[in-house]
Amino acid sequence: MTQPKITRWTARDIPDQRGRTALITGANTGIGFETAKALATRGATVILAVRDTDRGKAAAEEIRAAVPGADPHVQHLDLSSLASVRDAADEVRGTWRCIDLLINNAGVMYTPHSRTADGFELQFGTNHLGHFALTGLLLDLIPATTDSRIVTVSSAGHRMGGPIDFGDLDWHKRPYNRTAAYGHSKLANLMFTYELQRRLPAAGPLALAAHPGGADTSGSKNAMSHSSALTRTAFAAIRPLLLQAPAMGALPILRAAADPTARGGQYYGPRGFQQSKGHPKVVRSSAASYDLAAQRRLWDLSEELTGVTFPR
Repeated sequence: MTQPKITRWTARDIPDQRGRTALITGANTGIGFETAKALATRGATVILAVRDTDRGKAAAEEIRAAVPGADPHVQHLDLSSLASVRDAADEVRGTWRCIDLLINNAGVMYTPHSRTADGFELQFGTNHLGHFALTGLLLDLIPATTDSRIVTVSSAGHRMGGPIDFGDLDWHKRPYNRTAAYGHSKLANLMFTYELQRRLPAAGPLALAAHPGGADTSGSKNAMSHSSALTRTAFAAIRPLLLQAPAMGALPILRAAADPTARGGQYYGPRGFQQSKGHPKVVRSSAASYDLAAQRRLWDLSEELTGVTFPR
């Protein structure tokens, strides 16, 4: 049956999720939390994969209080450590029969120059390599159906910083630019999604990407804390014009994860001015994100750096 076109898609349009399991990284706060709560409201069993388990437990209690009958689970996961990613994947595999929705949401933004436990630049290592490894390690738990989804959260910031410099991913050869480094990590999220979709079987699951627009979250506040006083003052003045509540920011992720009409390789974002606010729709990413040769190079390099090889 042809699905009706919805121009103002909301969480009320999420189909019944009873009997389905969703794992959401970074689900203790912001858009990750709102994504988990919305899916739980529709009946999904949600796994909050978080670095800080105390905050994860508090978020789980908040979901239980808001959603009668919900039983969220907390899973420790530090995406900046490949050992933690492997441990988390092993624990998930030992506990859950399948993961219907894998939502790669967690991330760091505009951080000072620092490195992951494995020596990678922090933003690229956490935002891309950690999720790349997690997806590869859990892929065979995701049912081969188009109702199963792998949704990776990118950002409008993927356009910042130009193409990825594959010869200097760790910024050894250039002065560190945290804005460009963040942009590269979010560009990598998109390139990973598009290449993953080509490698998945026709029967599914589907790989999609989404971005929240300007979401007023703790992540955006923390990012601004690293900026100059002048920048913080200017941003505070325009914040209401550019940012929307986390529940609205979660809608593109939720639509990519749950809309029956969504197709593999699509990218969802807000429909408003400059994709900063509004209800979700399919949007276009930068020309650099569609570079097939760069996507394949990133994939091969990511397998080499993480030691995680996807099923062929």
